[in-house]
Amino acid sequence: MGTWATGPFDNDIAADFACALDDAKPEERQALIRGVLTRTVHAAGYLTEAEEAVAAAALIAAQRPGGEPVDTSYGPETPMPTFPSDLRTLADEALARIVSDESGLSSDWVDPREGRQWRATLNRLRSVLAPPPPTIPLFDVEP
Repeated sequence: MGTWATGPFDNDIAADFACALDDAKPEERQALIRGVLTRTVHAAGYLTEAEEAVAAAALIAAQRPGGEPVDTSYGPETPMPTFPSDLRTLADEALARIVSDESGLSSDWVDPREGRQWRATLNRLRSVLAPPPPTIPLFDVEP
């Protein structure tokens, strides 16, 4: 795998995924993103689409409050559709799966500092994507 930095699109596979999104019809882009996230969440064993799932999660996070825009030259050049809120949860689940895979993507870096930076990138994405905690009233007030 050609990995040159720790950003969501800073590897050959994620850059190829961005090209696939650019080549897809606008109405097909959401399905491509949903598919890669779903397959990552439900994968058994090695996460074969982890790089694409991280890139997809970054695109979804970019549309959320607190999300960072995807402004790398390796990301998609075409505008992405507005993603439905259920993709936020799916993206967070996919990232949780990727973060917990000790022998997966984090092992691609020889320098442990880069591995830590990559995990920090995933944690930032997850902090934007994580569903808000439910609001629980502290006490009921009787009128």
